[in-house]
Amino acid sequence: MNYNLYLSALLLVATCSTLILCYLAWKRRELPIAISYGLGMLAGAFYTFGYAFELTSTTLEQIRFWLRIEYIGIPFGATLWIIMVLQYTGRQALLRKPLVAALLIVPMITLVAQYTNDQHHLFYRAMSIDQSEGFPLVHLVKGPLYMLHLGYSYFFFVIGMGLIIQLYRKSTPQMKKPIAYMIIGSLGPFGFPLIYLSGIVDLSIDISPFGFIFSGVFYLWGIYQFNMLKLAPLALQKVFESMQDAVIVVDLDYSITGYNQSASLLIVGLHRKKVMGQPALELFTPYPELLEVVIQEPSSHNKVKIINEGEDRFYHVHITMITDRKQKPVGKMVLLSDITDTVLYEERLLDNARQLAELNTFKDKMFNVVAHDIRDPLAVLINLMELLEEELNTSDEDHEEIVHEMGQQIHNIFSLVESLVGWFQSQRGGMVFNPVIRDLAQVVQTNMRFMKVRSAGKNIHIVSEISEGLYVFADKEMLDLIIRNLLSNAIKFTEHGGSIRLNAELGVGKIIVSVSDTGSGIPAEQAASLLQEDYLVSSLGTAGERGVGLGLTLCREFVRLNGGEIWFDSKLKQGSTFYFSLQYPPKASA
Repeated sequence: MNYNLYLSALLLVATCSTLILCYLAWKRRELPIAISYGLGMLAGAFYTFGYAFELTSTTLEQIRFWLRIEYIGIPFGATLWIIMVLQYTGRQALLRKPLVAALLIVPMITLVAQYTNDQHHLFYRAMSIDQSEGFPLVHLVKGPLYMLHLGYSYFFFVIGMGLIIQLYRKSTPQMKKPIAYMIIGSLGPFGFPLIYLSGIVDLSIDISPFGFIFSGVFYLWGIYQFNMLKLAPLALQKVFESMQDAVIVVDLDYSITGYNQSASLLIVGLHRKKVMGQPALELFTPYPELLEVVIQEPSSHNKVKIINEGEDRFYHVHITMITDRKQKPVGKMVLLSDITDTVLYEERLLDNARQLAELNTFKDKMFNVVAHDIRDPLAVLINLMELLEEELNTSDEDHEEIVHEMGQQIHNIFSLVESLVGWFQSQRGGMVFNPVIRDLAQVVQTNMRFMKVRSAGKNIHIVSEISEGLYVFADKEMLDLIIRNLLSNAIKFTEHGGSIRLNAELGVGKIIVSVSDTGSGIPAEQAASLLQEDYLVSSLGTAGERGVGLGLTLCREFVRLNGGEIWFDSKLKQGSTFYFSLQYPPKASA
C-alpha cells in the first residue's frame, strides 16, 4: 500500500479534529478572538480536507477539483491569522472595517485567480502529473499571482511574529510560557510551507497542510492559558465520548458515577436513564469475570471475556484509582480495551506451535529410522567390500555373487535416499502444513505417470476409476507422497502381469480413496501390526524388491495430519486394498 493513503487518512482525522475546534469556538462566539480563531481553523479544515483527497487522486482533472476545495481556505489563512494576532496582543481597536476590507483584497484576488487559472494561467503557469513516488502527484509551475499570494502571506507572518515576540518580551514570567506556545504554534502554517517551497529538504509531498496539525495543539493550549476560549472542558468531554475504549467510573461504594458511549454499547443496562448512582456490582452480575476484576486492587494485567451481540469478545481491563487534590481515593476508573483480535491471533500462534511441535516430533522419529536404516546397509556394504578385497588378493575366482549383493545394497540405499528426498522436499522451509483444494483425479494421474517405468517392468496395468471434478482439501506434497507410496507398495507386492485400481467414494463428511492390487496379500501376523506406531519392517516384493520401512509410516502420519484415517483389507494370494480418507474443500462442506 502506498504511503499516500496513510497521509490522506491522517489529514482526514486532522480535518475532523479541526472542525470540532471550530464548533467549540462557535460556542464561544461572544469573544472576538473566538471568531477569528474558529474561521482560521475552518480555513485549515478546507485545506487539509482537500489535500487528503488530492493525495488519492489519479487524474489531473481530479487534482484540479480538490485544489479548488483547498483554495476556499488557503487565501484567507494569513488574513485570519494576523487578525487573531492583533486581538491576541491587545490591538483589536485597529480592526476597523476599512482595514479588514483591505486585508481581504489579496485573498479575494488569489481565490478568483485560482478558480479562473485555465483562462489566464497567471496563478499556475503549468500543471502536470509526477509519478516518481508511485502515485500521482501534481507538479506546479507558479505564476505571478501565486507569488503575490505568497509574498502577502509571509509579509503579514513577519509582522505578526514581531508583535507576538514583542508581547513575549514585555510579559511576566508566568505569561511567557503560553505566549511561547502561540509562537511555536504559529510556525506550523507558515514554517512547513517555507521548508517545502525553499527546497531545503527534498520533498515530493507538500507538507504545508500538516502544519495545521502541528499548530492546532499549540494554539489551543495558548488560548486556553489566556482564558479567552474555555475549550478544554468541552474538548475533554468530546474526547471522553468519542473514545473507542469503554470507560466506567465508580465511587468507593462501587456506584456508577460516569461512563462513555462505548461502555453503554458494551455493558447491558448502562444505557438506562437512571443508571447513574446505581450499584455497579449489580450491573456487572451478568459479567462475573469483569466483576471479579473490578473489586480487586487496581491493576492492568487482566483479560476478561464478554459476550457482546452474541459474539465472544476479549477485553483488557485497566483499573485506576481516582484521587482528589489531597491524593485521597474517591473512586475507580475501569478502562476496557478490545483485544479480541490479539487473543485470536495468539490462539492461532499456539495452534501453529502445537502443530509445529507435532511435526517436529515426527521428524525426529524419521531421523531415528533413517539413522538405523542407512547404517545397516552401509555396514553390510563395507563388509562386502572388505571381503571382496580379500578374495581379489587371494584368488582368481568369480565374485559375481558378492558383486550382485553389493549392487543390491547400493540399490537399497538409493531407494532410501529417494524416499528421504521426497520427505524433505515436502517439508522444505521448516515442517510446513499447507492444505489446498486439489482435483483428485488429476493428482492420481500425475502420480501414476511417475510409476509408469516401475509398473511397465512387471507388466502391471494401473487404472484410475476416479472421475474428474472430485476435489479434496489436503497438503499438496503430502497427498502426492501418500499416493506414490501406496502405488509403490502395490507394484512391489503384485505379481508380473497383475493389475492395480484406484477409486474414490463419497463418505459422510469425507472422501474415501482406495488403492487395490491383485498381489500376494498380507499375512495375518503381519497385518495385525502393520499400521502400528512402532512397526517399521521392510518385506521383499514379488520380484525381490526391498524397501526401507518408511513408506506406510509416512502415509499414516501424512493422512493423520490431513485430518483423515488409513486402513486396509487383505487376503493372501488375492491382493490388498488400502483406504484413506480426505477432507472436502471448505466450500463443498459448507
